Amino acid sequence: MLLLAADTSGKQGTIALARLMPPPENHPRADPKSANQIDTIDMVSIAGGTFSAQLVPQIAALLSKHGFKKEDISGFAVASGPGSFTGLRVGLAAIKALAEVMGKPIAAVSLLEAVASAEHISGRIMAALDAGRAQVYAGEYEIKDDTQMLSERLLTIDELVAAATGCTVVTPDQNVADQVRRAGLGVREVERPRSDAIARLGRQKILAGTTVSPEDLDPNYIRRFDGEIVSKQHR
Repeated sequence: MLLLAADTSGKQGTIALARLMPPPENHPRADPKSANQIDTIDMVSIAGGTFSAQLVPQIAALLSKHGFKKEDISGFAVASGPGSFTGLRVGLAAIKALAEVMGKPIAAVSLLEAVASAEHISGRIMAALDAGRAQVYAGEYEIKDDTQMLSERLLTIDELVAAATGCTVVTPDQNVADQVRRAGLGVREVERPRSDAIARLGRQKILAGTTVSPEDLDPNYIRRFDGEIVSKQHR
């Protein structure tokens, strides 16, 4: 199974090509997390501001580089947000179009879930991403045998500290980590997830049958963009 993953949620984007490695003979297949291992074949970066012009050509170039055709793709994984409004819109539109034409499944992966899963730890996890304007995107998860999303919301730092009691806070943003530490909470800093992490989580969702159709694939902005707010205020 060949999986194409894309993340256009940040200032820089990445796309990854990954292959699901089948389990050895007589290996139990009941657990989708252990039934197959994922092998990242290659990953390339896309400069911010060029997503609309470069995403599809870069996908074509990545496939060609490794001797694949688009027909070899068995599924797609895409970071659905939160993040850049324009970046998410462009990335999801490209994946929607490809999946619809090819009739392949899509796994929509929250960037907060990717952050929460980065340390491979179990328990109650609070993932946090800097949202600007003195706010954070916060995702609370219960990770055991599987991952259960409890909430994803926009919070101030003080609200995050109050909500994170009893949780392990995980973030790729140093300023968020510093503020959480000053409040007396423990925090783990991780690298910002890229499309290889999106591929890993996307593979789990596809194996579990947790996919979305192209028409149901929507960005998970969490915070409404300014144009939408202004439009609703003038209705």
